[in-house]
Amino acid sequence: MSRFTRALIVSPLADGKTWVLIEPFAYDVGELGSGDTVEVSKGFKTDFASIPRVFWIALPKWGKYGNAAVIHDWIYSTQERSREEADRILLEAMEVLSVPKWQCFSIYKAVRYFGWFAWLRNQWDREAGYSRIMEETELKSIYTSGRPGFIRQGIAHFRARKKKQGSQ
Repeated sequence: MSRFTRALIVSPLADGKTWVLIEPFAYDVGELGSGDTVEVSKGFKTDFASIPRVFWIALPKWGKYGNAAVIHDWIYSTQERSREEADRILLEAMEVLSVPKWQCFSIYKAVRYFGWFAWLRNQWDREAGYSRIMEETELKSIYTSGRPGFIRQGIAHFRARKKKQGSQ
């Protein structure tokens, strides 16, 4: 059976929404020792589960599925695997954590239907040069993530594309 191979050690940032990994974190996909490992770098900024506030009463941003959400955030951020594979790994990792089946199903279906927003946002992050990995010198709770909001980021992305197309 799959398993998390390191403990998740995080610290909150001053924005109240973002946490940063103090130590690297890892998960073996498929089964322990499979050679297919997702390794999350120290300094990675996560918001855990990106669940809309209206649903927090049943599914808070942090729950038994928190470790799986960090792995999922990392894969969405790096996009070194497909979105479908990232979502499948999230489901597998939640099952490893013995997350109740109704929560696994709800979270998995939500990321399959609506995860493209986050996937697209992470593409825009990389295009804009935004890194979700903090340097060690920045690892202080007084810092915020510095990540622009989805709408502001989307507007900037489309303006940059239009400007680039106009200069060609």
